Amino acid sequence: MVTLERTRPPAALMDAHTLELLGFDKLRALLAGYTASSLGADLAKQIEPSTELAVVRKEIALVTEMVDALGREQPPPFAGLRDVRLVARRAGLGTMLTAEQLIDVAEALNCTGAMYRYRMRLAEHLSGLIDHLSGIEDLGTVGKSIGGCIDGRAHVLDMASRDLAAVRQKLYELDEKVKAEVRRLLRDPELRKALSYPNATVHGDHYVLPVSVNYRHKVPGVVHRVSGTGETLFVEPASIANLSAERVQLKADEDREVKRVLRRLSAEVGRVSKPLVYALDVLAKLDLICAKARFARDFDMYPPDVNDEGRLWLRQARHPLLTAMFRNDAAPDNPPSSSKPAREVVPIDIRLGIGFNLLVITGPNTGGKTVTLKTTGLLCVMAQCGMHVPAGQGSLVPVFRHVLADIGDEQSLEQSLSTFSSHISRIAHIFQVADANSLVLLDELGSGTDPTEGAALGRAILDQLDGVGCRAIVTTHLGDLKTYAFNNERAENGAVEFDVETMRPTYRLHIGQFGMSNALKIARRLKLPKDLLKKAHRYLKKRRGKTGELARLQELRLEAEKAKADALAAQHEADRAKEAFDRERNALAREAEARAALNDLRSNLKAGTPVTVQRFGSVGKVVKVDAKKQTVTVSVGIGQWEVPFDEVFPVEKG
Repeated sequence: MVTLERTRPPAALMDAHTLELLGFDKLRALLAGYTASSLGADLAKQIEPSTELAVVRKEIALVTEMVDALGREQPPPFAGLRDVRLVARRAGLGTMLTAEQLIDVAEALNCTGAMYRYRMRLAEHLSGLIDHLSGIEDLGTVGKSIGGCIDGRAHVLDMASRDLAAVRQKLYELDEKVKAEVRRLLRDPELRKALSYPNATVHGDHYVLPVSVNYRHKVPGVVHRVSGTGETLFVEPASIANLSAERVQLKADEDREVKRVLRRLSAEVGRVSKPLVYALDVLAKLDLICAKARFARDFDMYPPDVNDEGRLWLRQARHPLLTAMFRNDAAPDNPPSSSKPAREVVPIDIRLGIGFNLLVITGPNTGGKTVTLKTTGLLCVMAQCGMHVPAGQGSLVPVFRHVLADIGDEQSLEQSLSTFSSHISRIAHIFQVADANSLVLLDELGSGTDPTEGAALGRAILDQLDGVGCRAIVTTHLGDLKTYAFNNERAENGAVEFDVETMRPTYRLHIGQFGMSNALKIARRLKLPKDLLKKAHRYLKKRRGKTGELARLQELRLEAEKAKADALAAQHEADRAKEAFDRERNALAREAEARAALNDLRSNLKAGTPVTVQRFGSVGKVVKVDAKKQTVTVSVGIGQWEVPFDEVFPVEKG
């Protein structure tokens, strides 16, 4: 049996506070909703990002294969999959299982048989899924054995054993005697006078007659119950009581035979308990893989190209929790109002570690800066959980050792810290952990204090991040930090777009551009007095000095960034084309090698060699080889046939 490769714990646990800020628990709950069993749901709710590149790549490849299988209308047959591992282990120790437990075990056993056959039907190129299921045995015969003895209501059937059938036949005959005696008594006119009403009832396992209390002496027997008024006694007649005593003995015999059947079936389960527990572990993982694939298909996700070089490039990335929220808002039971159309997530392009390591995003509040941080962090964590990500094909995601974030305007009430102090404490913790293999996400850097001091502190923090060598995205609304990237070749500006006409953010991210001040444009849009606006422009010019040079520099950086993005896209398409060409070339080479090996085997055929003849679909033996005519005479069944070389396939030994 193949040993199950259990999911190894990550080399370094991700920062729990960061995962909470990113909404990771909500993502796990969303993923669990796509599972088919409690086994898969438990794994989904406990999923953790891995920091091992090989593990991440293997997990993503399995999900990719499952997406392919689902696209081919080949979903795994999870019907009957139940978590009966504890029950199976108890059976392995010799414990007798109940009929209800055996029914659940039978369902799980039958599922292993269905999965065994499912593996046989999978296309050859889905090798990862085939390997994953390779250790599962078809245990369905034990399940059928249980199903032949116990029905769906957990009732042990007569056919479970000869002795049980014989005892139940005696019970049936005895019950018929009792019913006949009851009918005889009810036909007795004298006895009917003593009854409160002319029918018998059942109390427990006993047939009783409703005798009026004044006529108790006319009906000898055992009183089993008295009515609430005390006027009626429920008496088991003496002639029936004797038969009931015999029935008690037969019921004991029946119970003994039922237990004997349950012990026998439990022993059968015990013999296969180890392969069953192993199979359930494998199928739990398969359920998780299938849930990831269903999630990916539902949310239009693609497998990221993971790397250990720190290259991050999310193309048309969307936040999955936002997408889910907008879908719920647009659900039939919660239709959007006519004045408020259904919302859609605006996709963004994010790049890090390709030309620059630090991205400083500026722009207005509510402009999508925080969403950009959370989208980046969550998609990186998803990839490290072996999931597809809601981003375009060919997106690059590094395997980070740490993802560290300070997002939102949190305040620690327990420590009575101010907002500013809370942020600084969090950043101090981040610098204790961060290294060159980390992703750092800082929201509203330098906020919560004097703008001048905040900008100075923000620059120092950016310098420190640069010194650590990590990948970092920082958002800020401080104008003095917009120029940081101009003096650091490892940093780049980013801006979230704002539509001055509608005075709403578009949530689009532009790399290579810093967020320009929109305050005066908005003020003009809102009809502020012209004299006031002119005065504001003069004050702004005095404070900033001439802005023409900065604007020209901004334009040059934007052009350079566009050229770089185009070059990266072209390089990426070229790489994908080369990979496709290499795959096709290697496939052709393998096919040619296989054909050459087959031709070599055919050229060495001798009389008596077993071969498969394609047209007959059966095995025969070589009688004669004619190399000149390229034919082989083969004995198949009762006849001999001359067939071309290319229809003959040597039978491999073993």
